[in-house]
Amino acid sequence: MKRRSLVAEAVRRLTDAGVASPEADAEILLAHVLRTDRSRLVLVDEVADGDRATYDALVGRRAAREPLQHLTGRAYFRHVELAVGPGVFVPRPETELLAGWAVERAGALDAPVVVDHGTGSGAIAKAVADEVPHARVHAVEMDEAAHGWATTNLAGTGVDLRLGDLGTAFDELADTVDVVVSNPPYIPLDAWESVALEVRDHDPALALWSGDDGLDEIKVVAATAGRLLKPGGWFACEHADVQGESAPAVFTATASFTEVRDQLDLAGRHRFTTGRRI
Repeated sequence: MKRRSLVAEAVRRLTDAGVASPEADAEILLAHVLRTDRSRLVLVDEVADGDRATYDALVGRRAAREPLQHLTGRAYFRHVELAVGPGVFVPRPETELLAGWAVERAGALDAPVVVDHGTGSGAIAKAVADEVPHARVHAVEMDEAAHGWATTNLAGTGVDLRLGDLGTAFDELADTVDVVVSNPPYIPLDAWESVALEVRDHDPALALWSGDDGLDEIKVVAATAGRLLKPGGWFACEHADVQGESAPAVFTATASFTEVRDQLDLAGRHRFTTGRRI
């Protein structure tokens, strides 16, 4: 079958299913099946019957709102590639800004110590280790399944990865850390209906929900940052766009931080809070 016709039909199916980026997803899936890059699909004219059947099955799963990254087994975050699948939160493009902020702060220091609080797939920790190779990076995850994915992704990076309670990990680093960065769960329990199907039905619950107001885990991040950071050390914590006031208030209320301010994403939405240990 002609590649153009095959992709066009896939785009129609994905559009009808409400997939947010049907054209991109259709092409990425075909490139995955053909073991090539999306940019090289223009060189493909005909798709063999066997590949067509495999592709058709993957498009059906995507139309059922299974995450694209689960189908390809890969996610890309800043300059690194990650293995992802069931049991781990798929990193989002907007979190790249949070990681970039941490990279800038760490990169300005001679021997930075960085902690990724609730690392999930290991995305932020791996990005920091990749872009600030002289940093000493630590990461902790409390969910065993997610920790398994992080173990795979952080192998060979030198990151100190641990499985443990986020609120008590790295006691030996108290008052010595330069940057604490976190993308914690922050969705309120009553926001179920507003969450995309790919997230709600496939990302682990532990990575999504955080109490009635979505601030439970952000309070843990604030306590962790207050415990681990050295005076003058920085924290950065992602939150929902509707928490542009409530999330910073959590950190301000501890009286442990100065320069607490909220940061916007590229779309102008409130995205993460930053501040400095007093």
